[in-house]
Amino acid sequence: MDLFNFSKPEFFSFILTFMRLSLVVFMLPVFGGDSAPKMVKGAVCMVLTLAVFPALSVSGHAMPEHPFDLIRILASEAVLGLTLALAIEFVFAAIQTGGQLLGFQMGFTMINIADPMTGTSVSITSHFLYLVALLTFMTLNGHLYMLQALAKTFEAIPPGHLVIGPAIVHQILDLSSIMFSLAVKIAAPVIASLFLVELALALMGRAAPQMNLLQLGFPLKIGVGFFFMGMLFTIMARHMANFITEIGPLMTNLINSMSPLAP
Repeated sequence: MDLFNFSKPEFFSFILTFMRLSLVVFMLPVFGGDSAPKMVKGAVCMVLTLAVFPALSVSGHAMPEHPFDLIRILASEAVLGLTLALAIEFVFAAIQTGGQLLGFQMGFTMINIADPMTGTSVSITSHFLYLVALLTFMTLNGHLYMLQALAKTFEAIPPGHLVIGPAIVHQILDLSSIMFSLAVKIAAPVIASLFLVELALALMGRAAPQMNLLQLGFPLKIGVGFFFMGMLFTIMARHMANFITEIGPLMTNLINSMSPLAP
């Protein structure tokens, strides 16, 4: 875009491109919530917009003249970003749910911290597993697949022409079912080991009632829980690698189900 030869369509194209990138990027798990400063988010959106413009941009003729049409486009872009973010967030939510189950079984129900992504109070084991999963996701280049899917939206979904139909609703519901099954798969090994510890303590209590099982059981459960939690990293990395392998077709199906250009 030549600043000394001002072109109104190019300026509107830049604004629409920046609008889509900012609304989508702000909702992605890596930059969502308050984990990244707003100035950093704005700088990332501006750099991405300058990088893709004008090779990959929205046509400036799509800029509406009426303010209500502009609000409709903003709402459409927000729904697009929310849908793409949900597809990624379900996996991280499953890991956090598994961490909540582990914290409850290990006796960490009173040890909570503020989650910078949502601002809510979560278990310390839940947040720890979330950070490990996020680092694994970034290490396996999952963020590059997200940016690749974001680039496909410029060709498949014009501004303000997002289609919300039964196809996208069914896909989101199918993805939500993954959250609960994956949470059980992640927490099951540690929960099973802690159940055996509880069973052993119950047998010891029947055999030797004079023992202080409360003083003995609390550190024992924490030690066994952390020991088996260390083995969860391999399981989490395997599930995350499988998800990243399938993220390309998953994003393509989501974008096609929301595109008015899809057959």
